[in-house]
Amino acid sequence: MTEPTAVTHETASQTPARLLGALLVSAGIAHFAAPRPFDAIVPRALPGSPRAWTHASGAAELAVGAAVLAPRTRAAGALAAAGLFAAVFPANVKMARDWRHRPAPWRHLAAARLPLQLPLALWALHVHRAAR
Repeated sequence: MTEPTAVTHETASQTPARLLGALLVSAGIAHFAAPRPFDAIVPRALPGSPRAWTHASGAAELAVGAAVLAPRTRAAGALAAAGLFAAVFPANVKMARDWRHRPAPWRHLAAARLPLQLPLALWALHVHRAAR
């Protein structure tokens, strides 16, 4: 009979960081793979083209996600992630406003993105504190 593999404290504490980094990298890839939905939620008040903002925010998510995944840059990357979650909040507000006349499931999805930003930012801050 073999003994179960013990999960070390270090490995367990890295899990939230790895998940956060993977989420950010995945979102960054999505900005380049399927940019149209992101273009649609870029606030009109921003200068330049929506596609430029989609690509810039995708690049930011890729860079921040990579920083969170790397142990040496994790603390700074996680702090940047919290800021990034705050920075994209206006796009989520625009999405909720634009989707207010869509069928209920779509409206609820858009509205759910708004309060979701807070736990995402808190998760990033947790990873930041754990990495220091």
